[in-house]
Amino acid sequence: MKLTHILSFAAAAFLLGCSGGSADMENKEFKISYEKFTLENGLEVVLHEDHSDPIVAVATLMHVGSNREKPGRTGFAHFFEHMSFNDSENVPRGANRKMIPEWGGSRNGGTWSDGTIYYEVVPKDAFDKILWIDSDRFGYMINTVTVDALEAEKQVVKNEKRQRVDNAPYGYTDEIIRKNLYPEGHPYSWTVIGSLPDLQAATLDDVKEFYEQYYGAGNATLVIAGDINREETKEKVKQWFGEIRKGPEVAKPTPLPVTLEASKSLYFEDNFAKLPEIRMVYPTAEDYHQDMYALNVLGQLLSGSKKAPLYQVIVEEKKLAPNASTYQSSNEVAGEFVFRVRANAGSDLDEVKAAIEEGLTRFETNGIDAKDLQRIKAELETNLYQGVSTVLNKAFQLVSDNEFGGDPSYITKTAKLTQAVTAEDVMSVFNKYIKDQNYVMTSVVPKGQLDLAVEGGEKAEVYIEEIVADVAAENTSRGEVAEYEKTASKYDRSEPDFGELPLLKSPEVWSSYLENGMQVFGIENNELPLVYFDITLKGGHYHDPINKSGVADLLADLMTEGTQTKTPAELEEAIGLLGASIRMFAGSEDVTISASCLARNFDETFKLVQEILLQPRWDEKEFARLKQSLSTRLKGREASPTAIASTVYNKLLYGEDHIMAYSTIGTSQTVENITLDDLKNYYQANFSPSVASFHVAGSMSQSDVMNQLKNLEWESKDVQLASYQVPENNIAGNLYFIDFPGAKQSVIYIGKQAISGVNPEYNELTYANQKLGGGSSGQLFQTLRIEKGYTYGASSFVPQRTEVSPFTVRTSVRANATLPSLEIIKDMIANYSENFTDADVEVVRTKVLKSNTRAFESLGAKLNMLHEISKFGKTPDFMEKEQTELTSMTLDDYKNMINKYLDEGEMIYLVVGDGATQLEEVKKLGMGDPIILDIDGEPLAQ
Repeated sequence: MKLTHILSFAAAAFLLGCSGGSADMENKEFKISYEKFTLENGLEVVLHEDHSDPIVAVATLMHVGSNREKPGRTGFAHFFEHMSFNDSENVPRGANRKMIPEWGGSRNGGTWSDGTIYYEVVPKDAFDKILWIDSDRFGYMINTVTVDALEAEKQVVKNEKRQRVDNAPYGYTDEIIRKNLYPEGHPYSWTVIGSLPDLQAATLDDVKEFYEQYYGAGNATLVIAGDINREETKEKVKQWFGEIRKGPEVAKPTPLPVTLEASKSLYFEDNFAKLPEIRMVYPTAEDYHQDMYALNVLGQLLSGSKKAPLYQVIVEEKKLAPNASTYQSSNEVAGEFVFRVRANAGSDLDEVKAAIEEGLTRFETNGIDAKDLQRIKAELETNLYQGVSTVLNKAFQLVSDNEFGGDPSYITKTAKLTQAVTAEDVMSVFNKYIKDQNYVMTSVVPKGQLDLAVEGGEKAEVYIEEIVADVAAENTSRGEVAEYEKTASKYDRSEPDFGELPLLKSPEVWSSYLENGMQVFGIENNELPLVYFDITLKGGHYHDPINKSGVADLLADLMTEGTQTKTPAELEEAIGLLGASIRMFAGSEDVTISASCLARNFDETFKLVQEILLQPRWDEKEFARLKQSLSTRLKGREASPTAIASTVYNKLLYGEDHIMAYSTIGTSQTVENITLDDLKNYYQANFSPSVASFHVAGSMSQSDVMNQLKNLEWESKDVQLASYQVPENNIAGNLYFIDFPGAKQSVIYIGKQAISGVNPEYNELTYANQKLGGGSSGQLFQTLRIEKGYTYGASSFVPQRTEVSPFTVRTSVRANATLPSLEIIKDMIANYSENFTDADVEVVRTKVLKSNTRAFESLGAKLNMLHEISKFGKTPDFMEKEQTELTSMTLDDYKNMINKYLDEGEMIYLVVGDGATQLEEVKKLGMGDPIILDIDGEPLAQ
């Protein structure tokens, strides 16, 4: 991950106070304050008070990323992040991943080239506990690391690399670019996750050396944001963090920009890719460099709109790709400007490269339209507010700007510098960094399609792991807890008690109806001058004809491509000049047109939404482009074992005669059948206020919203709601296998049809599932990742829909752990009811109740609450009712849910993996020979 800076268009748009002070916008709409102080050990601390919700966010940023590593020990910063979560002197082993979710919180970490961040959000009553666990991870973990724990965590990180790099299309591209853009030894010349041989070679001494050098209090910033008392928090921070050693002085990295003596062209045959992709990467300026702001704007101008030259040439005129992207990526010591185009199937990348060059020539010739600059800056203002809409996002911004910019309020400077960008500045950076400059270019093409690569390229060399059939070679245990003498402290560092339990208070919901029958639901919240709203219509994919699955999805895309009075480019510009966002999408059971904007622009944004909804353009040219784009997207999904598994799993459970057997975006075959008339017919049959609901959350009163809605001239009509019968389960106990040659991981889906979201027992089933697969504290995650090291993640869930939805266990495990993973999951589900205890009842109750304190923080979360009310017929106080339901559940209630809906014998098992090494292994599961399917779910001859 990388913490990016939130850009602003004006110096007055967002002002942060310091040293206990505050500043606000000129129109008094927004105000945020912070206080900064430094402990004696050098730890810089920033506090932000926000009493909107009873929650607290804690973020610790270590100024150490992969740029601090040594050649031969790459990937170590990321690996150390993993190790930090495992054990510490005063916290039980594994508590970080298990206890925080059980307190109702969330937690994670991330490493990028320049830093490592650890963060948590918890209910207010767990504030002392999170200071205890976070400070112990920071300052008291190194004595607990053992050789066994080290070896076990290596397997987890290797699984992450397999999932994100080795088993993913275009996964090696970053490695190719870094090796060739940066000279050997440059801190960005290797990837953040590093190489597997380097990781495997890591020793306990390496871990200790890394900790001693970089994990001192003097090399970090701590931010605490949320429902706190500043003075009390200062004392708590001194207690929990004040004794952490300062560590050696760590010099701040200095800029190391690179210059290429010549352009480089490389090609790579990707075993997973189904589409050719070209990237051209130019060395540019580092983070906080004055040129960065103009480069950010340049990226938007080149490809970020329908008027952009690269979009016009590549997408509209040459029809080579569904889209093109250009962007500035600034890091601490160097930056990159990236051109990226994933082309249509069969497109020659020589033609794509020529189209990029033609687009750049057009940009230089035509210059910059003042309206485009105005649009970009308007959009950035809205993005600014959205970027600080939660306490965690505020913590991210403060911690990043303090550690890297030296000032928590650096965003004020960012605002001024972005506002000051002129057309001349943009052309200046274009000429300085792009025009006639050298670059690194990659052509990544599907296996066997080298003819699509740019001519004259050199073959790129990457390390590719061989699949090892013997799982025992990689089986590890975390071993015994380390023996050591605890670090002395003048404080009691045992687990503190919970504070006062915060009371859940649902936001106040108002509701109304329009004369045309449309329901209206709203929540007024004035913390930020933002409004989120949408119109949701029943139907969605569920109303698609089966042989033309994907109609609703295509229709949603087409309706935002202009109106009867605006071309696609004119509509996009009108939205952008308001700093608004309008999108339309089709889900499995709904079509939604959603928008976000500044409160002052709500009226004008709603008028555009109304125009999109009631005045569709039915543009033949745009329909053809979007249909081609969807076909390209579907082709790309063939490269994803996870996408294949998900699609085939649904087809098996719902059967070919049920629309839910098909993806919302359809299949290559069904999309080919769709015509523009099909979209018109769907619109005429399904778009009516009689099946629509309007939802709004933000800085708008009920009267202001209703005054605008009364102008909506939308006549009502009857809509025939579709109905399907979920088939009887005649495939129970079946084991299926799909061969994906060369896969480094196996994707596993296990499950059965379970329950509808309107069933009164739905909530009880989701509570019953918490112990099994509810996040990092669930048994699946704790066993398959923490104990065994087989996977990067594992979970189970039941989607909430009006149609019956399946219970599903989902994970991706390293290839040679496929069979033992299946055996563990099978046994876990089969014995789940028997092993469920009264203690588990209490853990689930606490976890769910306390997590609800975070349920409504953002405007998006408030909008989702309104959706639950309108779609499932819930009352505005449904959260309180569900809490009562949860607290009244007994152990017998949990067991009844498990026995009724989670019978292991009724489930199907689906594996997508490397047949050459895993098919024979899977046969040993004891479920008979697997049924072999192709990637479309059709049986193959055996």
